Amino acid sequence: MDILERIDGLEAKFHEVSLLLTDPAVIADQARYVRLNREYHDLERVLEAAGRYRKAVHALEDARQVFFNETDAELKEMARAEIDELEPQLPKLEEEVKLMLLPQDPEDGKNVVMEIRGGTGGDEAALFAGDLFRMYTKYFELKGFKYSVSSFSEGAVGGYKEIIFNVTGQNVYGTLKYESGVHRVQRVPVTETQGRVHTSAATVAVLPEADEFEVHINEGEIRWDYFRSGGAGGQNVNKVESGVRLRYNWKNPNTGEVQEILIECTETRDQPKNKERALARLRTQIYDKEHQKYIDDIAARRKTMVSTGDRSAKIRTYNYPQGRITDHRIGYTIYNLAAFMDGDIQGVIDALTVAENAERLKESEL
Repeated sequence: MDILERIDGLEAKFHEVSLLLTDPAVIADQARYVRLNREYHDLERVLEAAGRYRKAVHALEDARQVFFNETDAELKEMARAEIDELEPQLPKLEEEVKLMLLPQDPEDGKNVVMEIRGGTGGDEAALFAGDLFRMYTKYFELKGFKYSVSSFSEGAVGGYKEIIFNVTGQNVYGTLKYESGVHRVQRVPVTETQGRVHTSAATVAVLPEADEFEVHINEGEIRWDYFRSGGAGGQNVNKVESGVRLRYNWKNPNTGEVQEILIECTETRDQPKNKERALARLRTQIYDKEHQKYIDDIAARRKTMVSTGDRSAKIRTYNYPQGRITDHRIGYTIYNLAAFMDGDIQGVIDALTVAENAERLKESEL
């Protein structure tokens, strides 16, 4: 099908979705309303790009008509100049529209829960997990993302054995989803007296935050415990039982297996707020588990590991002696490790996005 024909079909769909969003029955159905609202904004973005493409196509056709049919030398020269300007623009505009016409990941616009855990390497792995957390927070500052820590467990000599935090902003999951996996570091540990390079690792999980209506939880089956939070915050934190811990038995809908989920939240001094955030994390974990088959199916159809969400795959190596970062999924290597660890990671995210889009375009019929 011609791209312009596809655009015509999208304009009809956009009109249909616009009308549905004003329907009282749709407004009353929260799940459907949110889904249609996302679809409306996605279609709006596509049609804006499509409008620029269509305008350029028609302008080029008109310029060619003038150039080949007009006898006036000045008009022919003006048409020639317009053709020279438009011809190089058209492939770029067409590529932009083609990418937008590809099916979008419905999770991309969601906020996320991120988990960083020290892996193999003991104390050094915990230190590296702390370095990764700092790297991401610096990146969030550059992007305008907001983050809040839900819970953490510090390492014996610094860093984190585990840290869990929420990230909010525009297109957060679509930006950060490529970070899921094993991050490996090669450097001389601060605890090493012989100056030998060691290899250790930390795992990063990026989970799309589930909306309340997307996951069914029987709240009556949640077991709650309350405790006094430790850490910063003054005497109030230690005297008031603001920390919450929940236990919930989740039944795998595919296998019937029952698994206990344990979540702690000490994020605020307010117990009700901690309960609310613990529930949000529970929804996200269940949503992630129930959608893992969907993620695995995508991975099976893809040749690369760019966006599989596979958290057991080694995705990146940080080599300190050489100042080198290598992303193993696309063979991307750069030598600006200091800047990278200060949050300058957009280049590798862009490269991963380009590789993913190139692969999807090959698989599509566009």
